[in-house]
Amino acid sequence: MPRPKILYQCQGCGYASPKWLGKCPDCGGWNSFVEEERVTKLKSQKTAQPVVLSEIAPSTGTRFSTGIRELDRTLGGGVVMGSVVLIGGDPGIGKSTIILQALRGLAELGKVLYVSGEESPEQVKLRAERLQISSDKIILLPETSLEGIISVAREIDPQVIVIDSIQTIFSLELPSAPGSVGQIRECATKLMFHAKKHGVPLFIIGHVTKEGAIAGPKVLEHIVDTVLYFEGDKGNPFRILRAVKNRFGSTNEIGVFEMQESGLMEVDNPSQLFLSERPLNVPGSVVTVSIEGTRPLLVEIQALVTASNFGVPRRTALGVDYNRINLLIAVLDKRLGMQLGGMDIFVNVVGGLKIEEPAIDMGIIAAIASSFKNNTIEATTFTFGEIGLSGEVRGISQAETRIKEAVKLGFTKGIVPVNNVQTLEGHDMEIIGVKNVEEAVEILFY
Repeated sequence: MPRPKILYQCQGCGYASPKWLGKCPDCGGWNSFVEEERVTKLKSQKTAQPVVLSEIAPSTGTRFSTGIRELDRTLGGGVVMGSVVLIGGDPGIGKSTIILQALRGLAELGKVLYVSGEESPEQVKLRAERLQISSDKIILLPETSLEGIISVAREIDPQVIVIDSIQTIFSLELPSAPGSVGQIRECATKLMFHAKKHGVPLFIIGHVTKEGAIAGPKVLEHIVDTVLYFEGDKGNPFRILRAVKNRFGSTNEIGVFEMQESGLMEVDNPSQLFLSERPLNVPGSVVTVSIEGTRPLLVEIQALVTASNFGVPRRTALGVDYNRINLLIAVLDKRLGMQLGGMDIFVNVVGGLKIEEPAIDMGIIAAIASSFKNNTIEATTFTFGEIGLSGEVRGISQAETRIKEAVKLGFTKGIVPVNNVQTLEGHDMEIIGVKNVEEAVEILFY
């Protein structure tokens, strides 16, 4: 008989300890340890045989379209047979909706098994009717037992499997409760083995914690082939589907959707959508160009600078890195003499988009300076560039692509790094190269 062993496991990262701890030494979470019984299985396994690299036949992974171009773009061109895709996001942001819409196109491959551990078949049917989805090849299975799911999958032999959600699935071989670290890891691993063995695409929906990470240990993200995150505010109709891991494609691609009554609709021109409600001739507003994967996006950055009523001024950043904001504020204070030490500063990327590339530094600098000086920036002017600690404006990549996108939307003037001007071809707009933030601010406001 296998010997049971009592361990205390962190529900945030999976760290195991022989005794209970108030704080996890690995992830720093408080009160996250739960008592679990781990069973040690003594089984003999066959040893894999070594293979010479040059003798391995190359595998041509066949891709299939989901019928949703933005989702295919994020996946790297479509769904690869036998791949495991994990989709995470806040509750109600559209995870189940996008999967159900994708099954309309994937049902053309054959039978689709939709495992619903949280909703009844009647509830899924109501959503399908709202999305106008009806197919005899979509089979609903209201089951939470892992053994039952795999048994049904072997019986009906589906071409696609969907698990909604992994936190509700449990294995009878483990005594811990559903949603615990051991259950999530065990269930995800066995489902992955089934998908790889039978060449079936597997979609797993995962909940997120208050910090925005997928609930359960990080090992869940290591098991799967692709990890997609839904970004956006539930009060905002825009949704961003971002790939943070992809073994079959780029991790820089994003898909842009708009939530409507009939489901998530694809956005063909995200730049125009993000700028559709932009206020004109208002201080603190500027347009910058960001590259997400292969797609250039024109986004509006807004800043509000106001005198602080407290001893410690506030710094708030939405959609951009908080530490990057503090760095750029220090550059403005030191290099341009703007007294921002006693000011509350708020910076926001309109549309709920999160941008990490340093090419938007010039846009942040321009927005803060515009609000501080209470001067407006011309509506047809855009800017981009990376800012160094000495105030220099550094060149960035794919400047030509950014300029072309701005020309399409009618912009007539661009403030760009001087190093990028030499590589730009002739465009029907005024392009001004700047070396440092002093030149940029002088051109923008004088």
